Parts: sequence; structure tokens; C-alpha cells
Amino acid sequence: MKIGIASDHGGYQLKTKLVNYLKKKGHEVVDVGTFSTESVDYPDFAFELSTKVVEKEVEYGVAICSSGIGISIACNKVKGIRCAKADSVRDAKYSRLDNDANILALSGRMPRYKALDILDAFLSTEHKEVERHDRRIKKITDYEEEHYR
Repeated sequence: MKIGIASDHGGYQLKTKLVNYLKKKGHEVVDVGTFSTESVDYPDFAFELSTKVVEKEVEYGVAICSSGIGISIACNKVKGIRCAKADSVRDAKYSRLDNDANILALSGRMPRYKALDILDAFLSTEHKEVERHDRRIKKITDYEEEHYR
């Protein structure tokens, strides 16, 4: 699987651990930065990652900032992105099952072992095509088409 990953300075250390983990698991990783702990603006990296997901250069994305919240908000500004901030394996599974999320957002402050479990759950869970969930996703997509971006 080809996975895109991005972080700001607050997520840099966790990002480097996740990149290594993903590569060891045989995934191709496209790291769009940042590449240090020097202060940067997370929207720049969120938009680059989101564009790669929308243009299908990568299958899924992982976005990390200190809280996971800011970068998820920025990712969700890009038409076609459904970025879910997950704090648990359950969050990650349902973001895929019900919402067909295409980017996972994580807190850079999260312990590595917890982030790995959440990442594995996100990547191994397929969207379950259920009429009520697909109807809701379509409403989001249709609204996006009619009103924004």
C-alpha cells in the first residue's frame, strides 16, 4: 500500500517512527514533511498531503500535529478529504467502516505503541458499504460540490 504522511514540528518525532514502522511492514511511504522540529505551519503540510490523497498519488494519508486537531481541520478543507482524528483503535475502525475516512489524524503527543495500534486498525479496516452510511457520505460530498471549494 502507498501511504502519504505529513506532520508539523509537534508531530515530527512520531512521524519519523511511523514512517519507519510502515516501511518495515512493506508499505511505500510518501513523506511530505516536515523534516525537523523547527516550527512550521501545519496547514502547508496538510494541504500537500490532502492533494496527494485526492489525486490518488497515495491510497491513504496520516497527518500529525501536537494535538491532531489543527491538522485534521486543515486536511478537511480540501474537497474530497474525510480526515478523522482518532484517539483509539475504535475511533480508527469506525472512521473507516462508517465514514470511509481517507486520512487519519493523530496527536504527536500520543505514545508510540498507541499510535501504531490505531494506525494498524485504520489501514486494515475496509469501508463497509451500508446504505445509511453511504447516504451520509454522499450528502457530505454533494454539499461540498454545491457550496464549497
